[in-house]
Amino acid sequence: MSIERPDETARRAQTLKDISAMRRSYGVDGITDLGADPIAAFTTWLHEAADNEFIVEANAMVLSTLGSASDGSDAITTRTVLLKDISEGGFTFFTNYNSRKSQAIGVHSQVTLLFPWYAMERQVSISGFASQIDRIESESYFATRPWSSQIGAWASAQSSPLASREELEQRYLGAAEKWPEGSTVPCPPHWGGYRVLPTSIEFWQGRYSRLHDRIRYERENTDSHWEINRYYP
Repeated sequence: MSIERPDETARRAQTLKDISAMRRSYGVDGITDLGADPIAAFTTWLHEAADNEFIVEANAMVLSTLGSASDGSDAITTRTVLLKDISEGGFTFFTNYNSRKSQAIGVHSQVTLLFPWYAMERQVSISGFASQIDRIESESYFATRPWSSQIGAWASAQSSPLASREELEQRYLGAAEKWPEGSTVPCPPHWGGYRVLPTSIEFWQGRYSRLHDRIRYERENTDSHWEINRYYP
């Protein structure tokens, strides 16, 4: 049993105090009319985020899934993935179909996406249902990826236990030897895209005195019409 020194106790207390004091005031500009189409509104916000020099990857989004854990219980997991397309009324990302996220989607297709554009005091949260896209579409996108990323898709048995970093590097070198740079790298059968068809899209804008704007587009299913509602922050 270790005994914490008085100076360490004081330091920890000061750290907690500093955390509780972390806050900033948000701007006065709120959300103007977004229009009737949330996909068009999102596309506008995405372009504005991409033009902001303080946002590193505007298309980075936090994907949350609900799937079975190793003990058989349901577990929520989150990770950051990259949005790669907005089409057919949905949001597309690509991954290994054997990954943890894919296994979770196979159990519960409902997912959430979050775009945290902190530098603009904005976020967009999306709830919807994910499904695999057409194989031809996945292969077409894979062909546009850099060679190193294509090789990486073959090298990584995503979400599986890995004995060492060296093992991963060797798998990469093996794939690179099989498909040298400049050659055509086939799309792995275990790799492809998901399209998330939304049932709700909420636009959040930070505002003064924590009186933030929250505008949410909602519909009962992916085929119904959108309703637009404002919510208390």
